[in-house]
Amino acid sequence: MTKRIYSLDVLRGMAILIMLFLDGPPDKIFTILEHPTWAGLTVPDIALPMFAFAMGAGAAISMSRREPTTKRILKRAAVMFAIGVLLELEPHVLLLILSDNYTAADFFEQAIIHGRLFGIIQRLAVTYALGIFMARAIKNNLGILIAAAALVIVSSAGYHIYAPENPFDIAHNISRAVDYIFPGANHIYQPTHDPEGLYGCLAGTASVLFGFLAGRILIDNAAARDKIFLFLAAGAVLIIAGCVWSEFDIISKKLWTTPFTLINAGLDFILLALFMKFIEPSTTAKKFSHPFGALGTNPLFFFVANNALLSLLYVLPNGDVYNGVYLQLYYHTTQGLISTEFGATLFCAIWALMWLPICEIFYRRGIIIKI
Repeated sequence: MTKRIYSLDVLRGMAILIMLFLDGPPDKIFTILEHPTWAGLTVPDIALPMFAFAMGAGAAISMSRREPTTKRILKRAAVMFAIGVLLELEPHVLLLILSDNYTAADFFEQAIIHGRLFGIIQRLAVTYALGIFMARAIKNNLGILIAAAALVIVSSAGYHIYAPENPFDIAHNISRAVDYIFPGANHIYQPTHDPEGLYGCLAGTASVLFGFLAGRILIDNAAARDKIFLFLAAGAVLIIAGCVWSEFDIISKKLWTTPFTLINAGLDFILLALFMKFIEPSTTAKKFSHPFGALGTNPLFFFVANNALLSLLYVLPNGDVYNGVYLQLYYHTTQGLISTEFGATLFCAIWALMWLPICEIFYRRGIIIKI
C-alpha cells in the first residue's frame, strides 16, 4: 500500500476543521468567519473547495494503485449522496419522534414536499463522480488540465449567455434557472438559489480535477523541491487568473463561479507547497500540525458525525429546535462574553476542538472509515 502523504492529510484536516468550526454557529460570529451574503471571499469559503481539491488529489493517488471500475465510482457517489440526503432528513425525523407539536403532516410537508435534495455531501458526490470519470477517460495531465479549463469556461459562459445584462443577479441567473428545473423550487436551500445546486457542479468538478493534477504530481518521482516549485507556480498562475477573471464574473461561493474556483485552487496548490516545504521535513512542525493530519485521515466521517450530532442536540431534550441542548450549552457558557461575536466565535472554536481527541483516538488505533 502506498504511504499516506502527510501534507495532503493536513490539507484535508484543515478543510474539515473549518467546516466543523462553522457548521453550527449559535449566534452572530465575526464577519470574516461568515459566508458572504452573495459575493466575496471569506475564511469559510475556502473549506469546501479545499476539500474537493484534496478529494481529487486522493483519487489520483488511489488510481495509481488501481483504477476504479464504473460500478465502484457510482457506488461511492451514490453512498455519499444518500448520506447527504439522510442528513437533510435527520432533523425532521427527530422532530417527528420528539416533538408533540410536529405531526406526520408537518413531516410530509417540510421533509418530503419541501425537503432539500442537494447539500455539501451531495455536491462532493456529484463532482467526485464527474471528475473521476473525466480523469479516467482522459488519463494524461495536459488533457485533464484542458478539461478543467473547459469546465470553468463553460460555467462562466452560461451566466453571460443566459442573462447578458446582469449575469449574476440573485433573482435571475442560470444557476437559479437550473435549480428550478431540477430539483425544483420546492427542494432548494433558498427561494433565490441553492449554494450546492446542480449548475455549480461544473466549476466544482474543475476543483476536483485541479486536485487530481496535484495528486499526480505528489506521486511523481521528481524531487520534492521541483514539486514545491511547480505547486507554487501553478498556485500563483491560478490566483492571478482568478483575480483577472473577477473583473468579468463575481467571486461567489453561492454560485461556485469561475474566479472563486481558480483562486481557491491556486490557494490549495500553494498550501500544499508550504506544507511540503515547512511541515514534512520538520519534526517540530509535524507536532503542531498533527491534529490536522489526524483529522485528515477520516475527514468525511467526522464531517458527517458532526452534522448528525448537531441535528440531535438542536432538538434534544424536548423536541424544540430553538431551545435544544446545543443552544442551552451556548447560553450557559460563552454567550455575551466580551461581545456577541466573540462569545459565539469562541463557542464554535471549543466545539470544533472537542472533536480532536476523538480524531486522535482513531488515528492511534489506525481506524479509517471511508465514505
